[in-house]
Amino acid sequence: MGDIHGGYKSLRQCLERSPFDRDTLIQLGDIADGWNEVYECVEELLTIRNLIAIKGNHNEWLNQFIQTAYHPDQWRQGGAATARSYLRLLGKEDMILQTGSGYKTALNPSDIPESHRHFFSHQHLYYIDEFNNCYVHAGFDRHQAFKGQRPEVYYWDRNLWPAALSYNAYKRHQPGNKFRMITVSNEIFIGHTSTDK
Repeated sequence: MGDIHGGYKSLRQCLERSPFDRDTLIQLGDIADGWNEVYECVEELLTIRNLIAIKGNHNEWLNQFIQTAYHPDQWRQGGAATARSYLRLLGKEDMILQTGSGYKTALNPSDIPESHRHFFSHQHLYYIDEFNNCYVHAGFDRHQAFKGQRPEVYYWDRNLWPAALSYNAYKRHQPGNKFRMITVSNEIFIGHTSTDK
């Protein structure tokens, strides 16, 4: 499952309409930010016994806030909705002041339930299954060994997807031309980047 971004109704719809039988769910990151139902999304995901939660860049911004009590500069991209989701539990939803350059809230890290703080601090950077399928939020540098790259590469680097598209469109039919990767996976599943197709 790809990016949820606080869309609880969409999350429920996906779980209800898919053949998912609650065996194992690999969630590709970015549960936080966007819509203001992040709390509900995390509560739903915590009911899934075999959940593999991958860290997305928006999840990392929330985790930085949880660890430091500072809103990261980039958290202007949807973070107010995440704060509003948790403030609603406290009856303080209206305690957000937004300006053109950012916002201030009454939310403190301790206001976020312990189970949620644990959830966001223990997400995986990636997951490799028994079939050598790779699950990662954004991508990775295909010109380096997969394991051991800087953590932010796995939840930020968008270069893999456009490189694969370019290869498929222009180069795959050329004799001897292969999509080169240092570490080869069977299939690679990513979130982060909208495909619009």
